[in-house]
Amino acid sequence: MSDNEKSKNHIIEITTHLLEEYRGDTQRITSRLIAERAGIGLGSINYFFGSKEKLITECVQRIINNVLSGFAPDVAASAEDDGLSDKARLISWASQTFDFLFENQAIAGISILSDMQNYLADSNCVYTQKGFALAIKGNQRESVKRLLAFVLVSAMQAAFLAKNTAKEILGYDLYSKAGRDSFIFDTVTMLLQGADCGEGCR
Repeated sequence: MSDNEKSKNHIIEITTHLLEEYRGDTQRITSRLIAERAGIGLGSINYFFGSKEKLITECVQRIINNVLSGFAPDVAASAEDDGLSDKARLISWASQTFDFLFENQAIAGISILSDMQNYLADSNCVYTQKGFALAIKGNQRESVKRLLAFVLVSAMQAAFLAKNTAKEILGYDLYSKAGRDSFIFDTVTMLLQGADCGEGCR
């Protein structure tokens, strides 16, 4: 690893600790604070990342990615029989993910908005979609599984961003665990019923 890569990783590590320390409050995490904690010159942040905002976005993406990797198993693990129906499995994984978003609202908001502005194959939202698609073990075509996962993740992201008005708009109080669980249950139920309907419903 080059000296530049080591320096960059050190800055990311320090900034990640600051995000955790300040509970995702990016207004309190200044470039000066990052530089002081990392023992670097103030200009190093712009040199390596372009801006404090880009540095924080990269840190948040890593945090979310690490957390989500614990929710959805890899392909080998997903092949094991867990005794759950596709619906129960998908609800479980989606509920865990949705709860995480609300327990970490600041960093979740940064991650979702960043993904929406730069929707790439390795973004957190696509990673989540791939994980959710593994929850569907039934006879659905792969394209249907991917579409179901895409729609579910998109609905969760939109609901999270509309959390302050979700009760008025959607009828769910997403700040309560019961409201989030109801939203996930209803959304997954509708998606799977639509997929079960198949081409005969067209």
